[in-house]
Amino acid sequence: MNNRKPISELTGLGPKSQEMLARAGITTVEQLRKLGSIEAYVRTKRVNSAVSLNLLWGLESAITGEHWQNVAKKHRTSLLLALEEREKNV
Repeated sequence: MNNRKPISELTGLGPKSQEMLARAGITTVEQLRKLGSIEAYVRTKRVNSAVSLNLLWGLESAITGEHWQNVAKKHRTSLLLALEEREKNV
């Protein structure tokens, strides 16, 4: 997979999500993979307080290739715990 391709080529992230990520300076697959879903979510939320947890599920889905609804069901707790830990360290 070419990680330098734009975020727009990933499945699961619509135009609004892509726009919010771009405002946070995240425009390529490489950047998203390097940051991971938690850090990308935190950075995006900093520049747009209206961001919901659906973005977190979408980011994890885009990175792993797993459908976002499966991510929300299977990985919800671990993602929320990781997010909580990340926010404690700010």
